[in-house]
Amino acid sequence: MTLSKAYLPAQSLAIRAAMVLAGSALIGLGAQVSVPMVPVPMSLQTLAILIVGFSYGARLGGLTVLAYLAEGAAGLPVFAGGHAGLAYMAGPTAGFLAGFVAMAVLAGLAADRGIRGPAATTLVALAASAALYLPGLAWPALVMGKAMPDLLSGWMLPFLAGDALKAVIAALIITGAWTVLKARKA
Repeated sequence: MTLSKAYLPAQSLAIRAAMVLAGSALIGLGAQVSVPMVPVPMSLQTLAILIVGFSYGARLGGLTVLAYLAEGAAGLPVFAGGHAGLAYMAGPTAGFLAGFVAMAVLAGLAADRGIRGPAATTLVALAASAALYLPGLAWPALVMGKAMPDLLSGWMLPFLAGDALKAVIAALIITGAWTVLKARKA
């Protein structure tokens, strides 16, 4: 059982649609809390995506990130720095944007399988964060011709500590929400 089903056991289509909108809004808000860096900004998007994935499960979490990407493609300023549109989505961040879906699905798969402890949730969050780098680095390598030293120094290493911290924060938020739920039922 996922956190969202534990809190909202009866999930009609309208409730799930509202959850997708709320989750995509959370991701969009997280994107606006960003530190401009070159070539890609550091933001709280990944923290929000982990929370959505762990809370909603793989299918609804993945769908929520797809909705977020569709909102950005349609021109809503939901990406870091208020960016939007297909041109932005094809730029340097394209691989990371695509990887957001995998990140939510991986966190959601863990939630669907009942992983709830702080250590296990943190490990899953770290693995999902690491998985983000596969498409995130593949895009600039294949499309922009970036070499491995450039990818490591500019596209990965500056973000590792922040991603690890966001993974721990996401795990603490999710395990805290489970603790609150358990205390309410006791």
